[in-house]
Amino acid sequence: MEIRRAAVKDLAEILAIYQLAREEMRRFGNPCQWGESYPPPELVEQDIAEGNTYVITDGSEIAAVFVFQLGEEPTYQKIEDGAWPNQEPYGTIHRLASSGRRQGIFGLCTGFCETRIKNIRADTHACNRKMQHLLERNGYVACGRIYVADGSPRIAYQKEERRI
Repeated sequence: MEIRRAAVKDLAEILAIYQLAREEMRRFGNPCQWGESYPPPELVEQDIAEGNTYVITDGSEIAAVFVFQLGEEPTYQKIEDGAWPNQEPYGTIHRLASSGRRQGIFGLCTGFCETRIKNIRADTHACNRKMQHLLERNGYVACGRIYVADGSPRIAYQKEERRI
């Protein structure tokens, strides 16, 4: 499998993967995080145009999609019931979704991101037990609670570079 920046030509396939992810979330008790329509096509198009969307491909098929942004995430400026472990530069993983046809997607995504910067942050809904498990199993630590743009809470995670 390979990782590459998404292109406008990938939009329909990416939107289909996000639809599958929303259905999967509902099946596993997380109907609220993305609801019926998140992320909206306009946001996906914007992420692609800004060069922040990546796809994991298996041959000609897109197996997964994620957004990776370097720099400050506005919703991470305020954290409650905890603290970020450091204030070093970081990257943020958003909107990770898989077609469900391949294993190991989370590890491929985080491995790719960790080669670009050593501090990685992410957040997820309290009902998204699957993502919480993946984050924690891969060395991400719950740091507190943040609020996304619509005001709803998320569990904030960070994996930091270990210094010896």
